[in-house]
Amino acid sequence: MKVVFMGTPDFAVPALQCLIKEHNVICVYTREPKISGRGNKLNKTPVHLLAEENNIEVRTPKTLRSTEEKQKFAELKADVAVVAAYGLILPKDILEAFPLGCLNIHASLLPRWRGAAPIQRCIEAGDKKSGVTIMQVAEGLDTGDMLLKKEIEVTKEMTGGDLHDKLMNIGADLISEVLTDITNYPLQKQNDFFACYAPKLEKEECKIDFNQSTDILYNKIRAFCPYPAMYFEYEGERFKILQTEKVSITAQAGTIVKGVNELIIATSDGALKVLQIQRQGKRPMSSDELLRGFSFKENTIL
Repeated sequence: MKVVFMGTPDFAVPALQCLIKEHNVICVYTREPKISGRGNKLNKTPVHLLAEENNIEVRTPKTLRSTEEKQKFAELKADVAVVAAYGLILPKDILEAFPLGCLNIHASLLPRWRGAAPIQRCIEAGDKKSGVTIMQVAEGLDTGDMLLKKEIEVTKEMTGGDLHDKLMNIGADLISEVLTDITNYPLQKQNDFFACYAPKLEKEECKIDFNQSTDILYNKIRAFCPYPAMYFEYEGERFKILQTEKVSITAQAGTIVKGVNELIIATSDGALKVLQIQRQGKRPMSSDELLRGFSFKENTIL
């Protein structure tokens, strides 16, 4: 089968690897390289690098809405496009360019968590299950008909990074299964009544408000780990919290209850013991390791 692949981050890489092995990937679309770092280095996306390694044509348009880009896409004459966290809106002409349309690998059990950040929002909400849905891309936001789903358990310890890594491999398996014989997977309508939205992550969300409950903060810290990570500020320095456990301690919200041999910070209805932390400009480490050479003033309110 002739396939066009459209994806950008690490999440999309296993699916592309799978399609390269099993089909004829004739072109890859991804976001354009970004200039960053001290040396103003041009950084290509993970999908871009994998495509180049396999001598596949790479295209990085800023938009697909122009007549020229739509025509170039149609001229590929592929059977299907596969989309995985691409990052650009696909106009109607693109969606209808190929006989089998555009299939999306979406990291949630649709219609729950339509939108940009389904993995983090799932854990933040305390969901007990997640999964991957293979769907036809439609003009609405993740509203297309579904072909196949796989559900997994979300444990109480699972982070956003953990769930991401599980779902990206499941996504590769599912798209492989569907493309083996797409006629075996009749389209299923989504029930909009059960839909909920997963908005993109904003920087403002990452600063911890200890006036929130222990459960809310515990889930949000898991959800945002390892990226973008929740943080607090102490004496002008930023500390990212990567792992915690809930403890039963009563104190004013935001109080550093313990800060010498262990780090415990009060919430609105209890406290969190910090297990893994990242000091500004340093690598992630256990709180035990940090506190061997650093301490927080107890009874300080953050």
